[in-house]
Amino acid sequence: MIRDITLGQYYAGNSWIHKLDPRIKIITTLVFIAALFVVNDFIGFAFATVCLGIVIAVSRVPMSFIVRGLKPIFFIILFTFILNMFMYDGRVLWHWWILTITYEGLYRAVFMAVRLILLIIGSSLLTLTTRPISLTDGIESLLKPLKKIGVPAHELAMMMTIALRFIPTLLEETDKIMKAQQARGADFESGNIFRRAKHLIPILVPLFISAFRIAQDMAMAMEARCYRGGDKRTRMNAMKYEKRDAAAAVLLAAFLAAVILERVLL
Repeated sequence: MIRDITLGQYYAGNSWIHKLDPRIKIITTLVFIAALFVVNDFIGFAFATVCLGIVIAVSRVPMSFIVRGLKPIFFIILFTFILNMFMYDGRVLWHWWILTITYEGLYRAVFMAVRLILLIIGSSLLTLTTRPISLTDGIESLLKPLKKIGVPAHELAMMMTIALRFIPTLLEETDKIMKAQQARGADFESGNIFRRAKHLIPILVPLFISAFRIAQDMAMAMEARCYRGGDKRTRMNAMKYEKRDAAAAVLLAAFLAAVILERVLL
């Protein structure tokens, strides 16, 4: 299951989506997430799903690879579904003891699950189609106006990108620790969910030690290379808007307008 987590991973490619300016992709992701909270019915979700499917097809990222990233958060989606299913009053569909499922609760449960799935897939596409260094430059460029009020744009961009980039590294380290403990007789598969969660506790100590070691090694490597961020830092590939970025901005505006119109008219 650990290998199934795709958040923070980059899928190498040469598609139109991969070539877009990272700033456009960051803005598009934020707008898509905001649009998911504007939508209030399944018609809007159907439209968002079609648009997201087109983007995935253009990006040439295998759908199986994207869907695989949903497996580790299946329990979160299931918990959200169950929680919403029992929290709403309305027309009763099923009742037992203190548990009651209503039509409104079931509708809201499915609604929230679909929203969560679309949100995760849409967010994953950003890291899957953008190199970590390009993502850092894009975030820093978007935060640059905030430097006038004292916001450390470069430091924030670097921290956010490092956090995303090292998710796969820490997951790989977790997998190594689990295999090492399984070779010594540890059992992470048997028992109920609480027992299995208890068995994972011994993993945390070596994982934290490994994380601090990786962070220290990275800090020493950056210092040894005289890394200095900020305005005087040069870039091998300068970011610039091109015609495809303008086309993407127009399509994004059309998508947002369609979502707002659907919300207002329906």
